[in-house]
Amino acid sequence: MLVNDILNFLNELKVNNNREWFAVNKSRYDSLRMGYEQIVKQLILEISIFDEEIKHVQVKDCVFRIYRDTRFSHDKTPYKTHFGAYIAAEGGRKSQRGGYYLHIDPAGSFIAVGIWSPEPDLLKVLRQSVFINIEEFNAIRKQKDFAANFPFFFEENKLKTVPRNFPKDFQDADLLKLKHYIVEHQLTDTVVCSENVVTKIAELAKIAYPLNRFLNYSIDEKINGL
Repeated sequence: MLVNDILNFLNELKVNNNREWFAVNKSRYDSLRMGYEQIVKQLILEISIFDEEIKHVQVKDCVFRIYRDTRFSHDKTPYKTHFGAYIAAEGGRKSQRGGYYLHIDPAGSFIAVGIWSPEPDLLKVLRQSVFINIEEFNAIRKQKDFAANFPFFFEENKLKTVPRNFPKDFQDADLLKLKHYIVEHQLTDTVVCSENVVTKIAELAKIAYPLNRFLNYSIDEKINGL
């Protein structure tokens, strides 16, 4: 019932995205947010079984605020119309490490795994690692369960040409053009509203975990100068 109530609240918020309506419904939002935080807490526990990096991640560091930053946006609606949390070591939602993002939204919920919009220097590191270790990277993304549940990398803002310092005829050139090393799996309302939603999402996270392991190993390798 909790996620169903969250979806209903967000649907109403889309129609009434103003401070007056939100003020009247603030206690309702606070209750739903606390419930969402419990889902994230349970998810952290489940993921940490197979990804030890996640063991000490705090819920408060993972859940995003519902308030929008409208300073530089043409859209001045004050509130986001989704619930989101990024579970990752070293900062949760502020982390640059590969992690797990849960998005609850009436327009479409999903889980995403990997690194969204890495900083330029980090993006260079990841591209270089993919290039050098392409056999390992392809083995991960072509593994049966991975390919079935996460068939595509997110291609928003993808480069039109191969980045400088990489051969133009590289066999998997499209992987080097990516701006985000992240994959996602769409979640139906039936799944997110089910009693075992945490278990189902954790199972998907486990399937995609090898991608995070690859990305974070690449980061650590660069940091340690290996």
